[in-house]
Amino acid sequence: MQEDVIIVTPIKYPLLGDRVQSTFIDTILIIVSMFIISAILERYDNVPDWVRIALFVSIWLAYDPLCTSLGCTLGNYVKGLRVRQHNNPTRKINIVLAIFRYVVKISLGWVSFLTINTNHEKRAIHDFVAGSVVIKI
Repeated sequence: MQEDVIIVTPIKYPLLGDRVQSTFIDTILIIVSMFIISAILERYDNVPDWVRIALFVSIWLAYDPLCTSLGCTLGNYVKGLRVRQHNNPTRKINIVLAIFRYVVKISLGWVSFLTINTNHEKRAIHDFVAGSVVIKI
């Protein structure tokens, strides 16, 4: 009688350095995007300040949650990281959780990363709050 063998690959969790580098890459991308938008807006006369502010704020607020819920940010892609549901690491988090996670992440700043080295899943405070986990692929 032949038995089926299921091989389970253990989940790998990124180190603090990987997550900091990913965040750095994303920050550089956002800053470059702001310069590009600024250069485009310079071609037009009398662009109201509120338009500039709205575009810049939109980039900062939309980039991380949107990319995270759709797959990954550029920084996560480069570093091989993915944000997933804690209770099912094969599934992405939805946009609502991604927004909530990001709000906590930017509210706490670097303080949110203090818990990464205190748990085996390397979860930051914003991961605990949103029910997410970052895995390394």
